[in-house]
Amino acid sequence: LLLLVAAAFLLPFYWLVISSFKSNAQIFARPMQWWPNPIQWDNFERTIHYPNFPYFRFLWNSTFYAGMVTIGTVISSAAVGYGFAKLRFPGRDALFAITLATLMIPAIVTFIPTYVLFSKLHLTGGYAPLIIPAFLGNPFFIFMMRQFFMGVPNDLIDAARLDGFSEFRIFWKIALPLVKPALASLCIFTFLGNWNAYIWPLIVIRSEEMRTLPVGIAFFSSEANNAFHLVMAAAALATIPVLVIFVIFQRQIIKGVVLSGLKG
Repeated sequence: LLLLVAAAFLLPFYWLVISSFKSNAQIFARPMQWWPNPIQWDNFERTIHYPNFPYFRFLWNSTFYAGMVTIGTVISSAAVGYGFAKLRFPGRDALFAITLATLMIPAIVTFIPTYVLFSKLHLTGGYAPLIIPAFLGNPFFIFMMRQFFMGVPNDLIDAARLDGFSEFRIFWKIALPLVKPALASLCIFTFLGNWNAYIWPLIVIRSEEMRTLPVGIAFFSSEANNAFHLVMAAAALATIPVLVIFVIFQRQIIKGVVLSGLKG
């Protein structure tokens, strides 16, 4: 049953890959061709050198954007999660409940007020609206990090305090090394999620040179004059970094999910 479900999910990806090696006529051929014949190897070269589609520029933009958001999310979510788990202060539980309550608000509902806020600050048109919110924490990842930090023994934290460690040093030297699987999962999920982000970058980015790869491919599909084989090649190229990251870090992803399931 799992193999059948996996095959159903992989079928669109398989169609994307084989279409990137086809000609336009082969894509729309009837009956459907499940294998390109002949294989159009030059589709990728034509896509990379296509006018008004600077692939490598868009690739760098997506890497920079996703990387900065990942850094901001890791720093803010880990710090806030540690505070909710190990620090005692008035209103902590109520503030944590409010943080969790924001999970019930769809992200798209906040697009307009967030855009208006950055517009009033004269920060629209660039990466600021994309990156700055990441340094203010993510409710889900704050919750996840809190659950992991709750598993760190309090005796270890108290012993460090008796030894004169500052709270930041305890967080940096003791707590963080003990939750490396959670940090790895947080980094990977955040990077992959923002690598595929489309609507928010489309709204705030105005310059063509600053477009991310998903936004660039969307505009490329309308400029390619129905050259769907080139659009498929561009989409296939965009999936390569994601696949590489998953293959390299798949153990950390699985380990982080398993541990978060036990603690959550």
